[in-house]
Amino acid sequence: MLTERQRLILNAIVDDYIRSAEPVGSRSISKKSGVGYSPATIRNEMADLEELGFLEQPHTSAGRIPSAKGYRYYVDHLVRIGEVDEEDLRCVRSFFARKMTRMEQIIQHAAMILASLTNYTSIVLGPEVFSNSLKAFQLVPLNDQSAVAIIVTNTGHVENRTISIPPGFDINELEKVVAILNAKLVGVPLHRLQTKLYTEVSEELNRYVSHCEEIIDTLAQALEQRTEHRAFTSGTSNMLTQPEFRDVNKVKSILEWLDETPALVRSFSPKQEGIQVRIGQENADEALQNCSLITATYVVDGTTVGTIGLLGPMRMDYGKAITLMDILSKDLAAVLAKWYN
Repeated sequence: MLTERQRLILNAIVDDYIRSAEPVGSRSISKKSGVGYSPATIRNEMADLEELGFLEQPHTSAGRIPSAKGYRYYVDHLVRIGEVDEEDLRCVRSFFARKMTRMEQIIQHAAMILASLTNYTSIVLGPEVFSNSLKAFQLVPLNDQSAVAIIVTNTGHVENRTISIPPGFDINELEKVVAILNAKLVGVPLHRLQTKLYTEVSEELNRYVSHCEEIIDTLAQALEQRTEHRAFTSGTSNMLTQPEFRDVNKVKSILEWLDETPALVRSFSPKQEGIQVRIGQENADEALQNCSLITATYVVDGTTVGTIGLLGPMRMDYGKAITLMDILSKDLAAVLAKWYN
């Protein structure tokens, strides 16, 4: 557990290093308003913070830089969230006020504006489910206990899923079920199928089919979407402006990772909703272990449908980045919800 003085000094060092990318010395920290300690006192505390693993001393410089552990402590305990430039905020708001004709255009522009405002590389995963709608649905009985559900999308994708027939359900009523489903759901975006199923379809089925609740639950499983994602990136060249990435081989491995969509999607798959910060070796991919990756999920109709991410050096302006991503993810979700509802 760090003392209040150590917390203050660590916070000042991280803030200074984020701005300058140069090792921070005790004298420069002592001159900051609000610190109030002599250079000698600060040097002693910096030595203790280094021994505890929160700081590192590169080369023979008298200055220190934050370690991955130091950044982790900063993000978890010290970073100031909510401070964002009014001009940046106006830029985000004006972006979402524009008229855009395609979902891909919305997501591409979201990636561009995030990269522009932060000077990092942005990645936005957009679900294919938003672009696709149901073209046809069929149920083919196998026996009294099971049937094959055939789902056809407007892109020509066909998927077959075996479902169990609820006990007591009259298999001869399957034709009525299919007719109602096609009448109510054809043309509906895939991400809206579950909502429509439990509202309009359920109401209609209840009039004509026995064991309605059981068959609705069975159909919900058949229509559950296995979401595929498309990745949109922007600001890749921003990597080259960061002092940490002067090593060409280091940048090459990151660029290769950005080009490999399956690896990118794997890293972005959220283990929980909200904003997550992975620093250095907290990233599973070796290419990212000198980077920080901040991700924020966005939710439509109660379902997490995509992720926004920022990739940069561990020396990131975490307060600004987290605040902008929080704003952008919520605004993006709101726009997509209006677009498809």
